[in-house]
Amino acid sequence: MRRTDLKIRLTRRQFTLAGALTSAAAIVGCRGSRTGDWEYLSDSHARALSAICDQIIPADDFPSASQAGVVTYIDTQLARHYRRHRVSYRDGLDNIDSIAHRRFNTSFADATPPQQLQVVFDLEKQHPEFFSLVREHTMEGYYGSPRHGGNRDAVSWRMLGLDEPPLRGRAQYDLRKGGQS
Repeated sequence: MRRTDLKIRLTRRQFTLAGALTSAAAIVGCRGSRTGDWEYLSDSHARALSAICDQIIPADDFPSASQAGVVTYIDTQLARHYRRHRVSYRDGLDNIDSIAHRRFNTSFADATPPQQLQVVFDLEKQHPEFFSLVREHTMEGYYGSPRHGGNRDAVSWRMLGLDEPPLRGRAQYDLRKGGQS
């Protein structure tokens, strides 16, 4: 049998199924080497970012930045709206680990809190743009709306004595008031 005599006949359903399977395989294959529970961050970068955020907003009578979900907020934003900052975060988190290894022969996340504070001061001096970016995103995640992944259980609003604002789109009026019973 010659090659030109071989004909493959696919039904429309088989052709559609083959296309869907090919697309699914491409999507799964393109996910990259990300591991863990994060949308964008690697586990080691998430640990380092958590430690930086906790130096910016440490725990006291209220939860620290990482306990309030700030790392989840930043990770979610890096996977979506803050894609433009991915390289800054990757390079910055690698830099903070390099600084910690040079100064204390350990990763930043494994350093003691006083050592971490010294490394954060070095980071702020050596890479001020990255530090400012992380500080800004930490504040957004801690004080922003819980619907974006940070400010878990509205901890910062409770800390400030604020009522939780109503969700957008919900009625702002109690219809039982104003003469109606």
